[in-house]
Formats: sequence, structure tokens, C-alpha cells
Amino acid sequence: MIEKIKEINVLLAEDNPGDVFIIKAALNENGLPCQLAEVSDGEETMKFLYQEGNYRNSIRPNVIILDLNLPKKHGFDVLREIKENEELKTIPIVILTSSQSERDILESYYLNASCYLTKPVDLSEFTATIQSLKNFWFKFVQLP
Repeated sequence: MIEKIKEINVLLAEDNPGDVFIIKAALNENGLPCQLAEVSDGEETMKFLYQEGNYRNSIRPNVIILDLNLPKKHGFDVLREIKENEELKTIPIVILTSSQSERDILESYYLNASCYLTKPVDLSEFTATIQSLKNFWFKFVQLP
């Protein structure tokens, strides 16, 4: 029997401080155990995952929440690099972005994203989306 993870380690790759605030607040509600690490660009995302520089002691995330429109390295490039790496490719990646483009959705799934969510503009909807994401990934899904 697979043992349920006691605490979920989440890597949030998001460059918008307002969105980071909302996501952190929503993830901290309801008492589900969650350890959140934040990075604000694509290069830092990969340094975190490869445990380079300031991230030498970083913990491998159970789930990555990835914005597509990141500075320094686009989210598609981050997604591609993770999914091509034997040690990282099993980490589920949730795309959370403002883009509703069919092209972006298709490209994300082509690159093996686990799911694609568009950020709602309304604050209460945004919070509800994050809480639903948390409930799904942390309560119901068996994570590697």
C-alpha cells in the first residue's frame, strides 16, 4: 500500500507578487499541510530543481505550480526541460497562467503538463480555484 504524503512540498514559479500573495493565502487555508517554496523566474525555477546556488538544500517538490509568462526563461522552456529530465519528469506540473490561448493550452499538454488552469480575474474565483487545486492535488491524487 502506498503511504499518503504527510506534507506536500510545492514549488510556485510566479513573477506577479499579487498572484503569489493570493496563492499563498489560499494554500494556507483549511489546514492541509503544505510547504511552499517560491521562485520568480524560469532560471530560478531550474536552479531550485537542480539544487544549484542558493538552492543547494532545497527539497524536491511534490507538485510545481508554473506560470507560463516567466522572465528569463519562458514557462514552456521550463516545462520542456523538466519533462526531458529523468529525475524530474515525474513531478506533476500545474500550469496556472492568465493565457486562455488554445495554442498555449495545446502546447502545455503536448509538453506533458498535468493540468492547465487559467487565472480568474475575480479575487474570490481565484481563491476558490487555488483551494480546489489544493483539495484535488493534496487530498485525492497519489503523488510520486
